Amino acid sequence: MLDPERAIDRINGVFGSHPGHRALHARGGFFAGTFAASPEAAALCRAGHLQGEPVPVRVRWSNGGGNPGTPDTAPDVRGMAVSFRLADGTATDLLGQTAPRFPVRTPEDFVAFVEASRNPVNLPLFLLKHRSALPAMVANVRAKAIVPPRSYAEATYYPVHAYRWTAADGAESWVRYRLEPLPGTAPDQKFEGSDRLRQEILARLVAGPVTYDLRVTVAAPGDDPHDPMSVWKGARELSAGTLTITAPDPQREQDGEVVVFDPTRVVDGIGISDDPILRYRAGAYSASVSRRT
Repeated sequence: MLDPERAIDRINGVFGSHPGHRALHARGGFFAGTFAASPEAAALCRAGHLQGEPVPVRVRWSNGGGNPGTPDTAPDVRGMAVSFRLADGTATDLLGQTAPRFPVRTPEDFVAFVEASRNPVNLPLFLLKHRSALPAMVANVRAKAIVPPRSYAEATYYPVHAYRWTAADGAESWVRYRLEPLPGTAPDQKFEGSDRLRQEILARLVAGPVTYDLRVTVAAPGDDPHDPMSVWKGARELSAGTLTITAPDPQREQDGEVVVFDPTRVVDGIGISDDPILRYRAGAYSASVSRRT
């Protein structure tokens, strides 16, 4: 298994070392809002934030690369990280990206993919050695995953990992999420330049809240929750609730605070799969945090 410190070294080798910033998703901003779960979600999962009462959320929209100076106009995967803050003081996180399919299965292959993606000459060689990545790459191209969106608020985000939901009666379901934008009010002016996505989202929030439908696909028999590359048939799909983002959150990561969005941080009623990418992420984030501080 690739050592997390070595993984961060290699990612820094691609984007450069930028003290105080994340190794990936270095450019982004924090926002605040609430989440209200649906009755359908409460019926399938006993987790505290899925019982229907609104809970506060922290949201970070970001660009995927590790260089905070890369302009918003550059091709890049975009991210939406959400931390649900439960009444008992615990939290659980979801990390979504604009790419609907994950192209590799192991941390080693992911780091190699990051390295290859930054050089057009190397990517064909990577794909030649990792032919299983091709269908995911085609799907991501069709989804325009790296095309700069008009707004962070108009993109769909895909948390690629599966989670086990446990209901109040002990029944279990494997699920995958999708963060789907709902219609809202776009600002009248056009934004251009290196910081246009942040400028647009701030102007949009002045006009009104940004809302997202948290969609959930429940696994069908044969759907594999432990493989990040697996394509699910799905037994059914439902709305797990609505995210309402209302304002920027300028207090985050001030005065020495370090915020970590960790997809392995779960609460009672939610379990993680044996997906090797998911299991690896906590260690990689710890290595990255030690350099940010």
